[in-house]
Order: sequence, then structure tokens, then C-alpha cells
Amino acid sequence: MENRLKLPVGIENFEEIRRNQYYYIDKTKLIEQLFDSLGKVSLFTRPRRFGKTLNMSMLKSFFEIGTDPSLFDGLYISKNQDLCKQHLGQYPVVFLSLKGVEGLSFSEARRRCIQLIKREAERFYVLKDSQRLLDIDKKRYRELLEMKDQPEEVEIIMSSIKTLSDLLYKHYRKKAVILIDEYDVPLDKAFQYGYYREMLHFIRGLLGEVLKTNDSLAFAVLTGCLRVSKESIFTGLNNFKILSITDTRFDEQFGFTDTEVRTLLSDYQMEDRFAEVKEWYDGYHFGNADVYCPWDVVNFVDRAKDDREARPEAYWINTSGNDLVKRFIDKANKTTKSEIERLINGEAIEKELRLELTYEEIDQSIENLWSVLFTTGYLTQTGRPKDGAYRLIIPNREVREVFRLQINEWFKKSIFSNTERLTAFWKAFEEGDTEGVEQYLNRILSNSISVFDTKARKEEKESSYHNLLVGILTENADWLVKSNVEAGEGFADIIVETDDPDAGIVVELKYTKNFDELKAASRKALDQIRDRRYQEYLLNDDRKNIRLYGIAFCKKRCCAISEKL
Repeated sequence: MENRLKLPVGIENFEEIRRNQYYYIDKTKLIEQLFDSLGKVSLFTRPRRFGKTLNMSMLKSFFEIGTDPSLFDGLYISKNQDLCKQHLGQYPVVFLSLKGVEGLSFSEARRRCIQLIKREAERFYVLKDSQRLLDIDKKRYRELLEMKDQPEEVEIIMSSIKTLSDLLYKHYRKKAVILIDEYDVPLDKAFQYGYYREMLHFIRGLLGEVLKTNDSLAFAVLTGCLRVSKESIFTGLNNFKILSITDTRFDEQFGFTDTEVRTLLSDYQMEDRFAEVKEWYDGYHFGNADVYCPWDVVNFVDRAKDDREARPEAYWINTSGNDLVKRFIDKANKTTKSEIERLINGEAIEKELRLELTYEEIDQSIENLWSVLFTTGYLTQTGRPKDGAYRLIIPNREVREVFRLQINEWFKKSIFSNTERLTAFWKAFEEGDTEGVEQYLNRILSNSISVFDTKARKEEKESSYHNLLVGILTENADWLVKSNVEAGEGFADIIVETDDPDAGIVVELKYTKNFDELKAASRKALDQIRDRRYQEYLLNDDRKNIRLYGIAFCKKRCCAISEKL
């Protein structure tokens, strides 16, 4: 029978998922593993949309005093009765997600952070009249509720989370669990908008107060995308564990495993879609585990369960601007461009990576950008690192589309910014100057990052070159450029109606695997135009001054032959 449970698209609240009977892939083993290797402070770094916030919400629901134990009925952790008896519902929990702490200015971002902390403090209104708190303690609690972004309140703001943990410890007589989700988002946004130094100082003070020498702290768990250098934020913090994507511990607790995806598809009678899901959304390698992006899988299954004809889409890449890839491609030199081509073609490249960086270091070298692309999920490793070198690959088809998209945008920008050369090309193209046409196309192909997949079929490669040429020709606002037009006895690749009402151009493209076949392939293209009478399209429009082009491509070279009708 088909599973009718709703899928939790965009829902990151564990309690909401369990109470409303959404489909849930059990990650509660994370709790057991935490106690097997618990540090005072544990930091999990994973790419965005890999279940970090949901896992943190799940931890909150497990540890928090007053929780409903039935939320965990039937889940993995419920089998560990001793652990549940000792820790389930036994701690005051402070849970802050910093993913919304951003703004165009530091003051705006800081104001959002203050509001976030105030809202969390309001959850513990029991402190206002607690018999276990002294009057001075209650005064400190009121200060948290009334915090304002004013210079005279800096000390209150910077110690606010620490103060809250102290008050909770006094009231409950239990040390607090601190959960900080997406700790690095404020730093990322600050880096983008130019107030990084101020935000770094703020976050260092805010977290340093609560995580270092805090007698009211049971333990803390943090998550983020980037493994920011310990020295930049967590200086002097002892017993601090960083659990990154290279760590074998917890490697299956963020992201979906092969087994989990097969079960999910089976539950919705979609077993036949497994190969597609794997091609598009699998390929990430965390520790010893191969995992899928859960955001993608859930979104796809949610759509395809109701529309069996639905095809996989790029869900993950549409949740941010992918600025890292854009920045990376903009900085690429000739060597890097060649390496990107190899990655897009499915090859692996070897790189020595720095897994700890400050945001200020990201743009200092192209090598640092390689490292960030790896830690944020745009690249993954295959096999084990050797002598510090990682074999990097693009994880799946979706991420490959990110690179293609950004490369195409960069490509258009680089071509169309040089209007003098572009205008000269249009003139050469209109006049049948094949030497000028070849020179221009060979130049831009040579200086570009090729996205022509060597594993693609011949027809797909021809289509890539076709789209390239159409894009260049279409930029001429005085020309009407038509693609795959029904003409004569077939379909012409490209037909151009120039601003001269008596003139027009017909183009046929070919792809060949060998450079020495370029001329023959271009001649074959030209003969095809004549044999199938593609020119009749223009003749029917009373355009009699017609130029024919046969153009053949091989990798980053082309050959053009032109004739007047």
C-alpha cells in the first residue's frame, strides 16, 4: 500500500514533524554517538541543506526539561533505555539558530541577533518569579528581556547567553545544554557586505562568554557550513571537537544513505526512480559514508509522488546564490580553467586543502577557494587523502549544473564586454570572412572554460556549440536570429535575417572528434544546406542575397566554410 504520510518539505522542527505525522528518516542515533564521544563543545560542519537544523531541533526535543517522551517512540534512541532514563528531558536547553542574523550593515545584523536572544529568553518566563533566584538574578533576567542595541548595554548583550545559562542552572539545578545552529552565517553575510571585522569581534565575544569556563554549561553543540579557524573565534577553548565532513564519526547522521533513499522511494512506490535520484543527488562523501542531499531527495519525492512524469530538478542550488562558484570562476587562471573542465567531464583532480580558514583568507588565493568549495559541498572527495592531497570530484549532476550555469554567465560577460571584437566578428560573419570568423571563435573557445562534456553524445556536443553561436549572434540587436527552423526538406540549425532586407544567412554546424576532419565536416555541413534547400526559408521572404555557412567544431577549434548562394 502506498505511503500517505506527508513529506516535510522545508520543515525543520522535529516536534512538528513527529506530532503531525510527517515522514521522518530516523537520525536519533546521533544522540547515542554524542555521548560516546562527547566533548564540552562539539562543532559539526556540513554543507547547507543537509539536515543540520532538523538534527539540532531533534536534540532540543530530546534533552529539554518538559519534553514529550512519546516524540521518540519507535525511533532508534528509544531502544537505549538507560541513556533515555538518564538524559531524556533532563536539561534546560538554549537553542539559537543564527541563520537569520544578517543585514546590509553590522548594526542591522547585531539588532537581529539581540532580538533572537531576547525571544529565546522569553521562553523561560518561569525565571521571572522563580523562588530559586535572588532579586539580583531576576533583575538580570529582566535586563535580558529588555535588551536594546545601545552602547551602554554592550556588556549585557555580550554576556546574554552566558547569563541565561547561569539563571537556568540556578532555577533547574541542572546545567544547561547550549545549541547554536548555523554559527557561521553571520560571518558569511558580514564578509559579503563588508563588516566582517565587527561581526567577528561580536561573535567571538558572544560565544566565548558562554562556551569558555562556564560552570553552568553541561555541553554545547554547534553547526555550520564552514570550519572557521579556531583561532579566529574559539581561542582558548579547551575540549573543543570539530566534526567535519572528513570525520568518520557521525558520517551517516547528516544526509541520507543509499538504504534510506531506497526505503523512502519504496514507501512511495517509486523504486523505479532510484537511478535518477542517485545520478542527480548522490555522490557526497562524508567520512566513510556516501550520502545524498536530503533537501533534494525530499523535494523530488514530494513532487514525483503526485506527478509520476516529473523529472529531477536542481533544488539545492536554488536555495542560495552560489556566490562561491561565481567567485571561483571569476578568479580562475588558465590552469584552473583546465582543472574545472576536467571536473565537469567527470574526472578527479588532486589538491592539497586547508580545512580551517578565516573568511578573510578565502579570497587570498585560488587554492583557498578550492578548500571552501570542498567544505561547502560543491566538490567532494573520492578515496582517501594521500599525503594531504584530496582527489576531488563534482558530486552529482545537480552540482555540475551549478558550474555550467556560472561558467555560462561568466562566458557571456567576458564575450559581450569586448564590444569592439564582437562587432568585428558580426561584420566578418556578414561578409563571409571565414578567417575572421574562425579567429574570433577560436580565441573565445581557447580562453573559455569548456562545458562540452566529453561523455556526451555527439548530438549533445553539437547542441552546446550551437547554443554558443546562437548566443553570440543574438546579441546583435539589429538581427533576427532563429534556431532549428523548419526549412526546405528539414530543419536548419541557424537562420539569420540581417538588417539588410535583401540579405540573410543560413548556418549548419557539425562536431567531429578529430582535428584533421574539421574541414571535411564543415564541407559536409555546407552540402547539407544545399541538399536540403534550407535557403528556401529566406527566399520565401524575398531575401535573395543569401550567404551559407558550414562550421565544424572539435574541442576548442573550429573551421568555417562560406559560400554565396
